Amino acid sequence: MLTFLVRRLGASIVVLFAATYLMYLLTAYSGDPLEDLRTSTARNKEALIERRIEILDLNIPPYLRYFVWLAGVLKVFIGQFDLGKNVNGQDVTALLGDAIGTTMQLVTVSTLLAILLGIIVGISTALRQYSSFDYTVTFMSFLFFSLPVFWVAVLLKQYMAIGLNDFLQDPKVSTPVLIGLTLISGAIWAGIIGGDRKRKLQIFAIAAAATGSILVILNLTNWFVQPGIGPITGLIMGVSFAFIVTALSTGLNNRRALKASLVVVALGMLIWWPFNLLSSFVSAPIYLLLAVITAVVGYLIGHFMGGEDKSPVARTSAITAVLMASIIAIDRFMQAWRPYTESNYISGRPFATVGSQTPNLKGSFWVMGVDQFTHLLLPTLALLLIGFAGYTRYARASLLEVFNQDYIRTARAKGLSERTVVMRHAFRNAMIPLTTLVAFDFAGVIGGAVITERVFAWSGMGSLFVEALQHVDVNPVMGFFLITGSVAIIFNLIADVVYTLLDPRIRVS
Repeated sequence: MLTFLVRRLGASIVVLFAATYLMYLLTAYSGDPLEDLRTSTARNKEALIERRIEILDLNIPPYLRYFVWLAGVLKVFIGQFDLGKNVNGQDVTALLGDAIGTTMQLVTVSTLLAILLGIIVGISTALRQYSSFDYTVTFMSFLFFSLPVFWVAVLLKQYMAIGLNDFLQDPKVSTPVLIGLTLISGAIWAGIIGGDRKRKLQIFAIAAAATGSILVILNLTNWFVQPGIGPITGLIMGVSFAFIVTALSTGLNNRRALKASLVVVALGMLIWWPFNLLSSFVSAPIYLLLAVITAVVGYLIGHFMGGEDKSPVARTSAITAVLMASIIAIDRFMQAWRPYTESNYISGRPFATVGSQTPNLKGSFWVMGVDQFTHLLLPTLALLLIGFAGYTRYARASLLEVFNQDYIRTARAKGLSERTVVMRHAFRNAMIPLTTLVAFDFAGVIGGAVITERVFAWSGMGSLFVEALQHVDVNPVMGFFLITGSVAIIFNLIADVVYTLLDPRIRVS
């Protein structure tokens, strides 16, 4: 395995260097980086031109200048990684270092959500093939898949952000909207759960009544001004997650897993109030540390309560612990909503349409987290909708193909439960094609974020790349290309390793 990975890595690096050479020549010969100075009326124009020639090594032909740039890249082996300077004399390595964090924050959240939701919905439609739910999801998937991301982004800015900000000026759900949302919710849940006509009508009535009741309660409690989850709702959500995770992971017949998950939920309720009292001392590093501790504690609880099934029980309780901690954290972020919206920098319109953060805003970790969320919401949704559509279709097609295999029919003939057949036998094999797709798409999403960043005025890698192209600035363009190419190589290597984890029959040498 190690030999195979080393060989693949070596071949990929050779291809990357060849691609960067071609990219360097194409960019260098696409225009004149001195054009703005040649047309300048500055008195020291000649000195400025000479200075830029010196900074960018423009006195060297591009086909040789590439090797000067490559020498700076190879200095990484001695700890002096150097991507050169841009036309303004700024260090490209530092510029990319600032931009990468912004871009990765955007594409990581959107990609992970697209993968998670796409796989869940794709599997659901495969299990309900040719149902009204399947047809509806298929239609929506093809619709979103065919839409250009810049158009979706503009629509989100116009109708979602501005609409929500206008709604928050007088946050009350009107009667016509309440009735409409109630009917839509009932129809959606009836389509998802399905059944005969009588069952669908029952589900429609229950879902519509529940939605209408929740909206009325939210109106009466002024929830849209000061949102929150609260301990009672948190307990209900935690117990629900415990049952759902156990059902999917081990099956509800595994009482040890269910008890361990419920113990984790009870432990979460015990620390709810102490955490809120001490939450003002939380910072980003402490938050990450608490997340790790939560997963470890959940795993250990499952391990000690697992008996002979330590591994599946520990896995189940760890997932439940992370979900329960997420409920507590989201509730705490919600408590920071009102202080955030009442800030002078927000002016009652919290959903941002441009930028990655509010300039000059100061506040606690929780307030800054809410600010980050409001700026991430629209661009993440734009990328999520496009990616979600593709993953949904691939997950559905892959699982349906696996369902037609002989070993699935054999598993069912042996009397295994449908959960065991789907989750233990079909799911892992259906993930193999999706692993390849994820590996290719992650680098592609970074490139696709160029458009999204421009629409939402994010100062990330996309903005840096476009500005560099406009000024025929080779070094930033090459930095962008090098990073996206390296990400593609790394994720393809990860995919090779994941193949063997998903299916032990796959071996490489």
